[in-house]
Amino acid sequence: MNASAPTPAVTRASLETDFRPLDSSAPPVEWVVSDALVPYPEALAAMEARAAAIAEGTAAECVWLLEHPPLYTAGTSARPEDLVDARFPVYETGRGGQFTYHGPGQRVAYVMLDLKRRSADVRRYVSALEAWIIGTLSAFNVTGERREDRVGVWVRRKGGGEDKIAAIGIRVRRWVTFHGISLNVEPDLSHFGGIVPCGVREHGVTSLADLGLPVTMAEVDAVMRVAFEEVFGPTVPGKPLV
Repeated sequence: MNASAPTPAVTRASLETDFRPLDSSAPPVEWVVSDALVPYPEALAAMEARAAAIAEGTAAECVWLLEHPPLYTAGTSARPEDLVDARFPVYETGRGGQFTYHGPGQRVAYVMLDLKRRSADVRRYVSALEAWIIGTLSAFNVTGERREDRVGVWVRRKGGGEDKIAAIGIRVRRWVTFHGISLNVEPDLSHFGGIVPCGVREHGVTSLADLGLPVTMAEVDAVMRVAFEEVFGPTVPGKPLV
């Protein structure tokens, strides 16, 4: 009797990353960009209201790009000892993950999608978010990589080390996603020193500027939109949420 072949391990990298709506006639995702810094409580309230409206079928899916004033957020797995120095306001939030930093120079993208229209598979959704970030970095000739033991996108440094360049923290309610991703464009990296980012002590954080790429936020936004559409489908400009 022949032994059956082992079942290959399913990794996030091996998951299907085409996350377009199952119905090709579905309306496009609204793409919203806020130019001014948005206080975290205002952003959270607007995001939750929009996600609820999407679940009710009264609003279109939405991606909201913004920057926050300097602050820390604590996810559902945050450990008190990972808050090293509360030099900025700290907000508890219902997203997954641990502590992270948000501030000027970091592009935050809040992603509000209806998984029932696409795939009711949260792991596949996270893989799609990673693919979006990796596609964005690729346009700047930066190789972003996944790690199966930690969520987010990482880059290798000369000398063998690696740093985190983008974080992912999501929440799903009634199969609608909210919260999302943050990509370090040109933030003050010293601000990450007040926390253990995402609970990872063995590695640091980096940014496009730190890697020698002084690109503008507008340039990053344009690339992010193209990379998003390659994974999630078409977008149209939307009205500001706040």
